[in-house]
Amino acid sequence: MAGIDLATAQARLDDYLAAELAVLGNQEYMIASGTGGARKLRRADLSEIRAGIEVWDKRVKDLTNRSQGRGRSLTLRPRF
Repeated sequence: MAGIDLATAQARLDDYLAAELAVLGNQEYMIASGTGGARKLRRADLSEIRAGIEVWDKRVKDLTNRSQGRGRSLTLRPRF
C-alpha cells in the first residue's frame, strides 16, 4: 500500500459506496434507436463495485489499525 494514506483509502471507499448506491438505483436503461430498435445499456457492473468496496474497506481497516499501533500480530515460539 505504498503511497496510500488513510484519508485517500477512506475517500476511495466512500466513492465506491456512492457508486453502489447509484447503480442500485438505476443500473440498466433502454435507449430507443432511430431504426425502431432499442439498446440496453448498463452503467456499471455491480459485482466489480462490490469487489472494490471489499478492497478499500480492508485497506481502511488495515491503515486504521496501523495508525492506532495495532499492526499485524507476531507469534514468537521459543526454540528448545
